[in-house]
Amino acid sequence: MTNIDPTARVSSNATIGAGSSIGPGCIIGDDVQIGKDTVIGPYCIIEGPTLIGDSCRFTGYASIGSPPQDLKYKGGKTKLIIGDDNTIREFVTINRGTEHGGGITSIGCHNLIMAYCHVAHDCHLGDHIVMGNVATLAGHVQVDDHVIIGGLSAVHQFTRLGQYAIIGGGSMVSLDIIPYAMASGDRARLFGINAIGLKRNGFNADAIKKIKKAYKILFKEGLVLNDALNRLETEFSGVEEISRLVTFIRTSERGIARG
Repeated sequence: MTNIDPTARVSSNATIGAGSSIGPGCIIGDDVQIGKDTVIGPYCIIEGPTLIGDSCRFTGYASIGSPPQDLKYKGGKTKLIIGDDNTIREFVTINRGTEHGGGITSIGCHNLIMAYCHVAHDCHLGDHIVMGNVATLAGHVQVDDHVIIGGLSAVHQFTRLGQYAIIGGGSMVSLDIIPYAMASGDRARLFGINAIGLKRNGFNADAIKKIKKAYKILFKEGLVLNDALNRLETEFSGVEEISRLVTFIRTSERGIARG
């Protein structure tokens, strides 16, 4: 059974799953689908087409699925897709995609997006991500699983943040951040491996040791980047963590941040 506050305005074309609740003053627009057991707190605005999964919590005053802030956008029917078990706090803004950017903004599962954060058009976020208060993603940003973005940080459009990276508060990120790294500053540069985060996420001592050695080969031995990558592929053949790192760097289009 759904619980919709009498002051909320819910479109007849919206779908609200069993066990979900819509708080006071909310506006739920056309083509919005909300899954089961999701809580939409007071005064949220959700515009469609937007698909929200199960067991999400929107604390209140969020603007979700609004049109992209892009002058090239001409009103096309683009989408926002949000997975399960996400917590989205007060005054968060998340825009739909654009026609020229693939048409979809997507957010995975088990993420915490804190107050006043912004996720722009055509961004793609994985799972288990934390965005600190007022963290901002420009358009077309890709954030991989288990990334932590410190408060008051801003990420440039078309930038990628690799798995298990951590971005220090107040950073301006203009280049790709490799997996497993700590990065901070204006413009953000690397400060080593996120060893504590890796331990917390179940990486064993041997895996962390290999990642640290790979980081040293990449940035501390004076090698040309391609030569360093070739060495990693030879020396750590078959090691999944290093293969992921090499693939990320080889497919970078913006270039990677360094120490």
